[in-house]
Amino acid sequence: MQSVAVVALALLESVQAFQAPAMKASGAVSHVQMFSEGDIGVLPPLGVFDPLGLIETRDMRRYEIMEIKHGRAAMLGFLHVIAIEAGIRVPGYLSTSQNLKFEDVPAGCFASLEAVPTAGWLQIMILTCMQEAGTGFASKPQDPDGEAGDIALDSWVRYDDPEVKTFKLNAERQNGRAAMMGITGCLVHELLGVDALYPTGGLGGAAPPTIF
Repeated sequence: MQSVAVVALALLESVQAFQAPAMKASGAVSHVQMFSEGDIGVLPPLGVFDPLGLIETRDMRRYEIMEIKHGRAAMLGFLHVIAIEAGIRVPGYLSTSQNLKFEDVPAGCFASLEAVPTAGWLQIMILTCMQEAGTGFASKPQDPDGEAGDIALDSWVRYDDPEVKTFKLNAERQNGRAAMMGITGCLVHELLGVDALYPTGGLGGAAPPTIF
């Protein structure tokens, strides 16, 4: 469990690349952004869902950016779970010094993370720091005055049609929310000792696969 905790903390650290940029502290209260029906991310059945009353007291732009980036990280994480469960492995070596091939990586969520050598985690940390600074792969820093979540370079697809753009942004927001719930469920399943995707053995009701 100690090694699992270490890996989990390392994973959370890597997700910092998808976090909102740090806000500078100021004496004045930040401008409050209100949400209403029709805004990006305000969708049925919940609509404007604010049981804690944060909209009136917090800088909701920062929370909006955090939600978008956490959703993107979760979508990548959930695709990772699907890929390793399906047995997909890239060719070659994960570590030549340890004679560790990608095909030797176990299928479990935590087990696959624990299989990554220290040097591999160092590379991941460097890459995520570069992404956060806007100097990484196909990314730029979040513009304080720009659209929330717009960290892609100009070479990426942009949508000029307002209806299409709204649909795409809402779809990303909903997929990100679903992925955050999904990857959390996968990790909880493994901590409980069952398979991440098929905790009850799948639709056939068979015994859960062995996690190794």
